[in-house]
Amino acid sequence: MNSPVMIACAHGTSSKQGAAEVNALRAAIAALRPGLDVREAYVDVQEPDLVDVVAGLPEGAEAVVVPLLLSVGYHVKVDIARAVKSRPGMAAAQPLGPDQRLAALLDQRLREAGATDNDAIILAAAGSSNPNAAISVEELLGHLRQLRSNRMVAAYGASAKPSVPDAVAMLREELAGGAGAGESAGGVDVGGRVVIASYLLAPGFFHDQLAKAGADLVTEPLLQSPVLAEIALERYDAAVAEASASGVS
Repeated sequence: MNSPVMIACAHGTSSKQGAAEVNALRAAIAALRPGLDVREAYVDVQEPDLVDVVAGLPEGAEAVVVPLLLSVGYHVKVDIARAVKSRPGMAAAQPLGPDQRLAALLDQRLREAGATDNDAIILAAAGSSNPNAAISVEELLGHLRQLRSNRMVAAYGASAKPSVPDAVAMLREELAGGAGAGESAGGVDVGGRVVIASYLLAPGFFHDQLAKAGADLVTEPLLQSPVLAEIALERYDAAVAEASASGVS
């Protein structure tokens, strides 16, 4: 029996680099699971639209929509849920985050950017009008706190508060109030910066905005990393197993 089609559904971006990196993620998923039919879809900006991809599936085909998104938000709860309900044999997987491996990847990105233990860190997510997204981001922040002792807060690019620029201003004020804490014995400042950890998959509009928020450092997005393909396949397998169990019962 053939495995259900995986519809690897991303948000969509006008960034050529961002689009290429998401496509590379789909290719990495397919490489990890030879024979799996991995299809491209988006909920915004790019084509093919998820609704059209679902409608174009062969008659009787089963499929799982895997959100190439980092949290449960509007696109998962509304756009993807609506598409899944539009025809039989469909299921939706959980998004890629939160996950402890993503926290480890963020920690890696922070080290690559040169963040130190004295820096204040902003976990910067895209944001959503759905409160479940903020809950997911806070859970991820909890995982990151297990790896780093820095002062850390979550902030958002849109639709949730605090905004990233507001979080930068807040942490600047905190650091100014504790002047001297980031100095070495020789009086040379070795920390006390504000660092943005980009909790975004790929370059695009939201990542570009992070550079304008006034922080001292901004990490690179999560892609490219093989762990994201591994997580996507785990989400797919879990959804297939759940759908199978539901069918049996």
